[in-house]
Amino acid sequence: MPTFFHLHLVSDSTGETLMTVARAAMARYEGIGAIEHVHPLVRAERQLDRALMEIEATPGVVLFTLVDQAMAQRLVRHCRELGVPSADVLDPVVHMFQAYLNVPMTPRVGGQHQLDADYFRRIDALNFVLMHDDGALPDNIDDADVVIVGVSRTSKTPTSIYLANRGIRATNLPIVPGIQVPPALFRAKRPLIVGLVASPERIAQIRENRLLSLNAVRDSAAYVDRQAIAEEIALTRRLCAENRWPVIDVTRRSIEETAAAIMALVRDRQALEHGETAE
Repeated sequence: MPTFFHLHLVSDSTGETLMTVARAAMARYEGIGAIEHVHPLVRAERQLDRALMEIEATPGVVLFTLVDQAMAQRLVRHCRELGVPSADVLDPVVHMFQAYLNVPMTPRVGGQHQLDADYFRRIDALNFVLMHDDGALPDNIDDADVVIVGVSRTSKTPTSIYLANRGIRATNLPIVPGIQVPPALFRAKRPLIVGLVASPERIAQIRENRLLSLNAVRDSAAYVDRQAIAEEIALTRRLCAENRWPVIDVTRRSIEETAAAIMALVRDRQALEHGETAE
């Protein structure tokens, strides 16, 4: 049985940074689970009061990011009185930056979430993904930054959405035996086209679980047949090989890892194009 502990995440913004750091740290401990208490948008004393009451009721590790130094110090003092550990997760990095850059800080609450050009680029990318999902290729394929191809259940859609959160306009196309690939895909010049594959066993397992979750009747045995799935995957690999499209095996990859691999391919491609232009 796993061992659980209380983990309080106190932030004057959304708390996403804290959750990411905490979960990355927790991944290094097997058999340990955190009961997360997220306290976002703590910007006033009364909001901090509520967080402190919950910390007192369920003591545990406290991680925080608070720009207001008076509130941060109050939180640290209270944790010390309760005998629970606390840490400002950004403090070491901020001080390192300050020492290296030798310029004064300009603290801003939620500064990483400002409505700048990058923010609107991500929103535009997300709208693009939602409008061009699961085979709904844009009228002009070159409007996309990335086109993901692959058989059903290779996480094409969630990977596309994750890429959109990084400002990448992605669309995806299922590879289905007997259904012709749209000719527009072969005419594409701008987007990176990448194939996703996985082991037949993994795809079959995911498809079986999906059928069970939908209480679906298996009217098509080929959908979960491992030999048929192997042929679908072989078709994808052959299509990618013929067109020199990179292939990523997602059998043991998370969506984040798959997206990171695609973003690396995008950067490599851009670097190559810029190098050719410079020459």
